[in-house]
Amino acid sequence: MDKKANIRNMSVIAHVDHGKSTLTDSLVSKAGIIAGARAGETRFTDTRKDEQERCITIKSTAISLFYELSENDMAFIKQGINGSGFLINLIDSPGHVDFSSEVTAALRVTDGALVVVDCVSGVCVQTETVLRQAIAERIKPVLMMNKMDRALLELQLEPERLYQTFQRIIESVNVIISTYGEEDGGPMGNIFIDPVIGTVGFGSGLHGWAFTLKQFAEMFISRYAAKGNTTMTPEERCKKVEDMMKKLWGDRFFDPETNKFHKSANGPKGKLSRTFVHLILEPIYKMFDAIMNFKKEEAASMLEKLDIKLDSEDKEKEGKPLLKAVMRRWLPAGEALLQMITIHLPSPVTAQKYRCELLYEGPGDDEAAMGIKNCDSSAPLMMYISKMVPTTDKGRFYAFGRVFSGTVSTGLKVRIMGPNFTPGKKEDLYTKQIQRTILMMGRYVEPIEDVPCGNIVGLVGVDQFLVKTGTITTYEQAHNMRVMKFSVSPVVRVAVEAKNPSDLPKLVEGLKRLAKSDPMVQCIIEESGEHIVAGAGELHLEICLKDLEEDHACIPLKKSDPVVSYRETVSEESNQMCLSKSPNKHNRLFMKARPFPEGLAEDIEKGDVTARQELKLRARYLVDKYEWDATDARKIWCFGPDGTGPNLLVDVTKGVQYLNEIKDSVVAGFQWASKEGVLCEENMRAIRYDVHDVSLHTDAIHRGGGQIIPTARRALYACQLTAEPRLMEPVYLVEIQCPESVVGGIYGVLNRRRGHVFEECHVMGTPIFVVKAYLPVNESFGFTADLRSNTGGQAFPQCVFDHWQVMPGDPQDASTKPFGIVTDIRKRKGIKEGIPALDHFLDKM
Repeated sequence: MDKKANIRNMSVIAHVDHGKSTLTDSLVSKAGIIAGARAGETRFTDTRKDEQERCITIKSTAISLFYELSENDMAFIKQGINGSGFLINLIDSPGHVDFSSEVTAALRVTDGALVVVDCVSGVCVQTETVLRQAIAERIKPVLMMNKMDRALLELQLEPERLYQTFQRIIESVNVIISTYGEEDGGPMGNIFIDPVIGTVGFGSGLHGWAFTLKQFAEMFISRYAAKGNTTMTPEERCKKVEDMMKKLWGDRFFDPETNKFHKSANGPKGKLSRTFVHLILEPIYKMFDAIMNFKKEEAASMLEKLDIKLDSEDKEKEGKPLLKAVMRRWLPAGEALLQMITIHLPSPVTAQKYRCELLYEGPGDDEAAMGIKNCDSSAPLMMYISKMVPTTDKGRFYAFGRVFSGTVSTGLKVRIMGPNFTPGKKEDLYTKQIQRTILMMGRYVEPIEDVPCGNIVGLVGVDQFLVKTGTITTYEQAHNMRVMKFSVSPVVRVAVEAKNPSDLPKLVEGLKRLAKSDPMVQCIIEESGEHIVAGAGELHLEICLKDLEEDHACIPLKKSDPVVSYRETVSEESNQMCLSKSPNKHNRLFMKARPFPEGLAEDIEKGDVTARQELKLRARYLVDKYEWDATDARKIWCFGPDGTGPNLLVDVTKGVQYLNEIKDSVVAGFQWASKEGVLCEENMRAIRYDVHDVSLHTDAIHRGGGQIIPTARRALYACQLTAEPRLMEPVYLVEIQCPESVVGGIYGVLNRRRGHVFEECHVMGTPIFVVKAYLPVNESFGFTADLRSNTGGQAFPQCVFDHWQVMPGDPQDASTKPFGIVTDIRKRKGIKEGIPALDHFLDKM
């Protein structure tokens, strides 16, 4: 752990069911933790009982592996190294979109990612989501094409077709990298994946075999070297292997008669076959054919040629079991993957140089930042806690994270800074001792004395001071490490209550623990006293509520039906100037509301337009892209709700006295109103409020907060009601994989649920169709079950929150759907029935 140049921190990321945990098993078995014969079936990193039963990963699990590279392989590494032993800290993450917050937490503490793609279904929606997150965190990807056994045995693709499939997947991944990556790779350099360099692996996790072009290039080089009986230095050998790898991919063709490589397929005696097909795929196809069709002599002669020795028990096997045993001996997956990881993924020393500016909020040259950049174990401690892991001890958590600078040790006195900490203030800051430091090893934990920077570690005894994430440091002037951005948002909510009212304290305690244990889930207490649990989707909520009932609160619960959160917006400019008078009748505010131009709300949520941005930059952006008036763009008072949301308060007044003295009060009223809109107290979205005029009392005592805040709120509500208010609902992007015969059934289900298909395409070389559609979240409950029953279980949906859309119909008109929704929400929240009339808020001159 002290040899920082030889540490590799990496996560395994992919779409659901593309084989991450199965593939991780090959790595775990290579490190000698589980038996090789059981790799692929154990799913060692799925530690929970429900993960094993459902066969999906729910929580990301960390495990540390030790691996030694041979001297020949060391020559391939282009960054500094220290000895031949490597420590690989691997995090296996879930693929299901409902748990993509776990992926975000895993990516924050790692520097490299193994992206797994099923070579039959190709790059799916979730592959793109996780890859986008990885690139945003400046994490270097390497690619693994999994499930090759399916392409050979089930689909029985021709070798050339299989090559084309690989080529297409690599292109799709590189398109995503170039779309979301920085110009020319930024400080990371070139991060495109390319089989020629060796950053793409091919194989089958279930059968435990895999290779990169490097493995085959080495076989040929050693065969030719054996003929010439020459001994090469590792550097010379490395050079030869790299040259050979270039010939094994792309439009390079092989002439077996002359043993020469050509750049075109037209040889002297007819068409030549592609080198990748001839030298790599054909031997694999031959081996499959010989064993699966019981051609014993042929198989035996191939084993002899390749020098593969089987155990006595393996020799008796036939068919698939024999195939697994042979392929595992010939092309061991652990070996190929670990070489790819150690050679191509960056060490903390390399990665922290370019990741520091994204990770650390403070100045780029203070002690903490320098410690992170240089990965210096004698610098002050800087550690980021990315998630809390429940322990066997009820109600206690390990704080799981990564040391970026300095050394963390048992009994060390540290500053624990939560996400709301601001330098120089005392809030969200604790000074405490760390009780123990531990290593996370899959299902077990190992105690350890101290952990230097560049490593992933668990801490005991800080869980009561942090909710989900935070920064731990010994440096007085340290700023926070940047908070993680999640790619999903909690839009589905359930109200829970205890069956026995006397269990209420246990429920409250349980909700606190639940909020700790999952990076994404939100536990809220409504004004009406309801306890709300909000999650990313149906499955996420189901798992959270199960944990709450069984592990955290341990009491029987009553759960409401899932509820969707809505947003309130406006569709026209206010039809009149709205005036509101203060309670003492001495101050007047004149305001109007209008909707945002298309796309601005999304820009604010993405972070292209923010409250912290420089004024000039923000104004130029709004003027150029949305044709705002230049003076308005400079006079934005604030964003809301919470100072960051997608609503704006703009000052369009001309020369008003005392205006700046009431600015804070009006802003406070705006934050309050934008958090609870007038229709049904949901957040507002995409509304711009303009302050047109104010007339104020000359005496400061008569225009304090108590006079102005409620007035501002009333004025804002009046503006909203006069500007054609509308409801917005969240919409999922659904990607459905299915055979062609059931596409009709999918259309039926979507039409019944107000969904609409906007793209369907055929996956080349397979009988699979991919249908993409938009589906309102409100209609998504039971969608999966409905879809399966209508397609005979042949369609697999994957839902990702995509955007907000305005619901057609006026919520003030009793015959529309939004009216019914508003009425239900008001009833549920215990607010007076019916939307309040305009004259509650509007005053006469």
